[in-house]
Amino acid sequence: MPFKNARFLPVSPVLLFPLSTLFIALSLNAQETDATNADNSRKGDISFSVGERIEVTAKASADASRMLTSVDRLSGDAVRQPDIDYAWQLAGRMPGVVLTEFNQGTTSGKLSFRGFNGEGEVNAAKLLIDDIPSNANSGNMPYLDMILPIEISTLELVRGTTDPRYGLHNIAGNVNFITRTGGDYTDARLSAGSFGKYDVQAALGNESGDFSQNYAIGYREGDGYRDHGEFDRTSLAGKWGYAISSTLSANASARYYDSDAQEAGYLTREIAYSNPRATNDYNASDMGTREMQQYSLGLHSEPSKNITYKVTSWLNKLEDDRYVTYSAGVSQQNRYTEEEHYGVQASATYTVHNSGLNGLFFEAGASIEGQDNISARYLSTNRIANTQTRDQHFRLRVKGAYIQSEIAPADWLRITPAWRVDKVTGDFEDRLNNVTAPVNDYGTISQPKLSVAVLPTDAITLFANWGETFQIGVGSGAYLIPPRQTNLEPSVNRGWEAGIAYKPDANMNARLTLWNQTASGELKRRLNDPNGDFENLGATERQGIDLQGAWSPSKDFSLWATLAWQQAEIETPSADQPELAGNDIDHVPGWVYSAGADCYLNEKIMLSAVLRGQTGYELNSANNAGTFGDFTLLNLLARYRVSENTDVMLELKNVTDEYYEYVWWDGSQSLHSPGEGRAVAASVMLKF
Repeated sequence: MPFKNARFLPVSPVLLFPLSTLFIALSLNAQETDATNADNSRKGDISFSVGERIEVTAKASADASRMLTSVDRLSGDAVRQPDIDYAWQLAGRMPGVVLTEFNQGTTSGKLSFRGFNGEGEVNAAKLLIDDIPSNANSGNMPYLDMILPIEISTLELVRGTTDPRYGLHNIAGNVNFITRTGGDYTDARLSAGSFGKYDVQAALGNESGDFSQNYAIGYREGDGYRDHGEFDRTSLAGKWGYAISSTLSANASARYYDSDAQEAGYLTREIAYSNPRATNDYNASDMGTREMQQYSLGLHSEPSKNITYKVTSWLNKLEDDRYVTYSAGVSQQNRYTEEEHYGVQASATYTVHNSGLNGLFFEAGASIEGQDNISARYLSTNRIANTQTRDQHFRLRVKGAYIQSEIAPADWLRITPAWRVDKVTGDFEDRLNNVTAPVNDYGTISQPKLSVAVLPTDAITLFANWGETFQIGVGSGAYLIPPRQTNLEPSVNRGWEAGIAYKPDANMNARLTLWNQTASGELKRRLNDPNGDFENLGATERQGIDLQGAWSPSKDFSLWATLAWQQAEIETPSADQPELAGNDIDHVPGWVYSAGADCYLNEKIMLSAVLRGQTGYELNSANNAGTFGDFTLLNLLARYRVSENTDVMLELKNVTDEYYEYVWWDGSQSLHSPGEGRAVAASVMLKF
């Protein structure tokens, strides 16, 4: 039953003021809003935006603007202002997003949402870079580190179970980092900040006739907040487009990334709280190197105003070599990963005119995702291998197809049914133990979906949706490896949303959503297992409430705030752990909140504030290791426009110098990775 035994935890009073102010303002302003200002709301767009206004129009192609689910966007202007170490940190401004900040060399962190954690046990978000699938085999998001803030156009998050465009890893939704395409610009950014950090980024865009090109380059280095935390990394990117004719265009992209980083290691509770910048002697030789590449080719055709075709092929390559010692008394591990992912996805859309309805739209698509992976592990001493503990080679193929339609019987009603099916094949070889195995016979994985929106007024949209997604094992967990003789079934996730979106005009929007998601036989990866095996967590239930709003009373001031309550529970555990029934799933905070304000004092000076926080989480499934992870962080930024082409920015991070941390349980003790204390960064933005 949804929302049973809901434990509403106290919310930081720091957030209550901007939230209450925002929604009082929304209510007061609504009385003065002319309905004629809300023409765009008629299409039932229920998305929410943070940052400068993002123009999203209904298109005759597959995109998230047609989704009747929780869609959130972060503008390029909001993305390019703050000084950050990694692109995933930008998502912390978005509603209901939890950032898992490992802060361990090349293993920096990632994002999660909808009651799923970022531990790496269940990775429930499909990562896309310019629509290209970009998860690692485990579902983790190393490819996010390739993205430079200066090249981002929009960050788009789709939450829920009703997006049929993707199958694998699309358990709770997807996130798309969309980079700049076309245009004429030359931008550069130079930054320096606390803890020996230096950063340089440059981006170039050019359009000439039928040809467009975009480039980005960046280099960042730093000493790190903690001892033994030095890092450096380089990122290169290029995109090219060519209009073959008035109805056909081709595009290509290429990315390269290289990083080296020391690992400060995890501290015991006592050391973390007394000396958060420390490292351990046994971490002295821990470090990692990571190299990634991504390439794509695509075609887009619009032979008529009501028909579109799109096809994209891609290749992702990852090589990760990591040396890590988790605690005293255990050996250093060398973890080597080599992955090559490739695929093709295609879609076609058809808009029916003169159908007798207010609107009728059809979309169909298909995809093939392939993987060739190597996972090797060694016990080592000072980065010299002693004993090999894993030598796994495995292939995975996921073929999928979907169809959906958008039916508008009247201008106040939209109905979107959809259906997706996926088929998984592959094989596995354990060269250390001379064992081979086929992939589990998951059968044809069927995923029906349905969304409905009712528009009683120009400013209000009522929406509801229901859908199914799936989870399969990752690594060796996807295969029928002896002594197992019974094929695993996919874990079926069933979710629904119900909510209301309010958009009286282009300067104001708010959304309230109730959601629920259940899973059968949820699989939890054993993170430190030599065989890469899994355990069956059992049937689970996640539920929550999302509240968010944005208001710009004038061109000189804007305010936004988001608040999410979420609960993740083990409903029916596996037979060997009945005592877990009703327990919280680990590392899922009950409340997640964020807020921000931008104020232009005059044409030259802009001030910005961003608040982000969460309540604590359980460390393990038994719920007996304590609660950790709560924080409230405040960042302030001032921008001064020296000239039309030059901006100078000063940012103060973690203004209150609050202690915050990532914590995990190793079976006998809590291990801690402290986050950065108060820091300052200065930047210069140049436009040529």
